Amino acid sequence: MKKTTLLVGILCAASLSSCQKEKSKPNVIYILMDDMGYGDLQCYGQEKIETPNIDRLKDNGIKLTQHYSGSPVSAPSRCVLTTGLHSGHAQIRANDPMSSRGAVSSHDSMFIHPELEGQYPLKAGTMTIGRMMQNAGYTTGCFGKWGLGYPGSEGVPNKQGIDRFYGYNCQRQAHTYYPPFLYKNDQRVYLSNQVRDPHQTKLDEGADPYDEASYKKFTQDEYANDLIFDEMIQFVDDNKDQPFFLLWTTPIPHVSLQAPERWVKHYVEKFGNEEPYIGDKGYMPCRYPHATYAAMISYFDEQIGKLVEKLKQEGIYENTLIFFTSDNGPASDGGTDSPWFNSGGLFKSEYGWGKSFLHEGGIRVPAIVFWPGKIKAGTESDHICAFQDVMPTLADVISIECPPTDGISFLPTLLDKKDKQKQHEYLYWEYPDPKIGNKAIRMGNWKGIITDIRKGNTRMELYDLENDLQELHDVADKHPDIVKKFYELMYTSTTSPENPKFIL
Repeated sequence: MKKTTLLVGILCAASLSSCQKEKSKPNVIYILMDDMGYGDLQCYGQEKIETPNIDRLKDNGIKLTQHYSGSPVSAPSRCVLTTGLHSGHAQIRANDPMSSRGAVSSHDSMFIHPELEGQYPLKAGTMTIGRMMQNAGYTTGCFGKWGLGYPGSEGVPNKQGIDRFYGYNCQRQAHTYYPPFLYKNDQRVYLSNQVRDPHQTKLDEGADPYDEASYKKFTQDEYANDLIFDEMIQFVDDNKDQPFFLLWTTPIPHVSLQAPERWVKHYVEKFGNEEPYIGDKGYMPCRYPHATYAAMISYFDEQIGKLVEKLKQEGIYENTLIFFTSDNGPASDGGTDSPWFNSGGLFKSEYGWGKSFLHEGGIRVPAIVFWPGKIKAGTESDHICAFQDVMPTLADVISIECPPTDGISFLPTLLDKKDKQKQHEYLYWEYPDPKIGNKAIRMGNWKGIITDIRKGNTRMELYDLENDLQELHDVADKHPDIVKKFYELMYTSTTSPENPKFIL
């Protein structure tokens, strides 16, 4: 009897120890905005858009001033984040809707044929950030936009390390915030919205572009971001007693410009009347484009505040690590007006300098990391890091061996242990846009860029970022030795991709 009691006691103690060890692992939330510029937050210099909750994360955490996305556009940037391999080694290096499948741009066709949705997929068995966290005992969730594999492919979230997914599989579907369906794991959830092609739906003929009533058809019953948020909060509630890894990949503020009316009205009152956007640069028309862009960001900021309150209510706030950033720089189409907002912040952001380009405005992104009791509040770092560094950083956080990546953990920077922080020799990007094609490299304060590769250009521009943040003064002719070295590094930093569309 005594032996049995002793054995039960030992087993209970072991179980309790294991449980305590599991609970001691921090929850990890990675928040990824879509097309938000370096200067779109108040804590990065924004003067028109209100972001108090994100600013509060900064005040209680660390602000990174030299953090880079994986690419200047969505799918390849997310691939770098998800796999830890930079764009010279990544499986996905550009947006590829695989048009050989058929009418992939037709929203009517995609509604009927799910196989037309989505992007070129990640391969089966890819070691992703989600799979790494699963292997470490985490329950994983992704809520928002995926963009790394079409429905039925090996690239869907539930086959790439995500236990629970809710949102858009296809980034073209995410061009409207009133879609006819979203996905819950691998199943469509149909909404009470009609199919409205965001690139074909225009103002009715003869409609007054200055009359708000002319835009009523662009607002429908169910706003996707509300639904995504509710599902994400449910995931937190379901997993509050065990460690979870949460990817919140909102499509905000990617166009089309659509936001809750109360936030739009707030900014119409603040900005005053403005010229409408009638849809002549793609995506849906919008009566108040400036007000709506600002409304989208403030709406999402409000949701971040609600998430933080949920963490506090459940008693898990103190044991949660939050990353916040954007997938690339600001857009210049669909009614957005980056120069008016100074969305690029320190950098130029109009067409040719922001999204889709490897200038600083296209790839340097805001980044805030928050971890109560671990990260010193109100700190700032100019450590140079990028999306490929996130996987090794998280591996460091939870004390596991990281799978092979191109990254370096920046946990020492987060914990104010700068003497232990390893540095990249250089960072490399390539973006095989079908019309342009860019490559870039950064080493110290030097930045080398080759643009218009698809048009036959091979000449490298060289910029000294210490004295020329906006990359206005090409000094390549003055430093042929650096240019020569950068050409060599570009050559050795890339491997041949399986998808011929990604060859650059």
